[in-house]
Amino acid sequence: MVQAILGLFVLTGIAWALSEQRRKLDWRLIVVGLSCQLLIALVMLKFPPARNAMAVLNDGVAAISSATEVGSAFVFGFLVGSADPATYPFEISNTGATFIVAFRVLPLILFFTVLSALLWHFRILPLVIRGFSYLLKRSLGVGGAVGVSTAANIFIGMVEAPVLIRPYLAILSRSELFVVMTCGMATVAGSVMILYSVILADIIPNAIGHILTASLISAPAAIMIAKIMIPGDSRTEGGDVGKAIEYHSAMDAITMATGDGLRLMVNVGAMLVVLVSLVALANSALSLLPALLGEPITLERLLGYLFAPLVWLLGIPWGECLVAGSLMGSKTVLNELIAYMQMSNLPADTLSDRSRLIMSYAMCGFANLGSLGIMIGGIGGICPERRAEIVALAPRTIISGTLATCMTGALVGLLVWE
Repeated sequence: MVQAILGLFVLTGIAWALSEQRRKLDWRLIVVGLSCQLLIALVMLKFPPARNAMAVLNDGVAAISSATEVGSAFVFGFLVGSADPATYPFEISNTGATFIVAFRVLPLILFFTVLSALLWHFRILPLVIRGFSYLLKRSLGVGGAVGVSTAANIFIGMVEAPVLIRPYLAILSRSELFVVMTCGMATVAGSVMILYSVILADIIPNAIGHILTASLISAPAAIMIAKIMIPGDSRTEGGDVGKAIEYHSAMDAITMATGDGLRLMVNVGAMLVVLVSLVALANSALSLLPALLGEPITLERLLGYLFAPLVWLLGIPWGECLVAGSLMGSKTVLNELIAYMQMSNLPADTLSDRSRLIMSYAMCGFANLGSLGIMIGGIGGICPERRAEIVALAPRTIISGTLATCMTGALVGLLVWE
């Protein structure tokens, strides 16, 4: 508990140390921001009805996963990796080898993108976003445009959310623009929430509930961190959720979302190939160096040493900090998908259940080097007149987004015990 409390203070202090106006520290913002995060965490982690809702969500994910496997098996056959040996045209000696990411996991992105489009078309998702936007405006004092974008980031991507406030991007203050960008880095899109929950299902009970809770907590954390780093008092009102994205019919939503989901699925698969290959190449180069403490030097070990103090502040026992730090480093340098896959493949006794839960929250965000290009290209394309400013702010969002998700991890470390 002491570690986590210290971590919350240190993370806030880092944001203040990196502030453009350190004398302009809004104590009310810090108190309200931390209170909002703590309240959401208490409700979602300790309130029985909320925990039951998380279990229901997990059952929903299982249903979506099963439905996706049926569709994938129809197209790809036994490559999907059925648990039934009779579905294979040959004898299976190693069932673990039948799990192929490209055919078993990535189609979830495609299917859930379509489901999200249908929820949008039937005005369910816009209603939820309006509700969260109202709460953010009332509690943290953000303008309507920023509130809509922040609330949308909990459910859709870092580029799609700013589309909802496209007419207002040009007139947002520098502080508000940084909030919008930070929120994109501190949360994950709904299209990959299902993917991450399936990857973590064997090591984190009710994984989808925890992934969603992480984004909910990180939204006010991102606003707080961003406004500490770049203070500002202006509030740009506006943001019509319903009209930014329109489908003419349910079939139009399905066909358009299928194309969008396909591009996203291919992009994720290609990024996995490239990033894993780069890590392997880096480890090959590092293997030429002398051994360190009797073991070969790898990228994972170096990242572990670098990020170990940070994850200790979240409540991770020091004996597990090297492994947890390596995961946090992989998430920052590569991406959160690879970090989650690495964590799911760790031996059972490497990290405690509590440490896995803390890390699943701390890594739940798009703040990594690969996302910089997506953010600059996406938001810069929506608002080309501010592209130079977006390019200048983008590198700082890796820091602000990481601080926000780490605060979320520290809160879990504060509230959850073995």
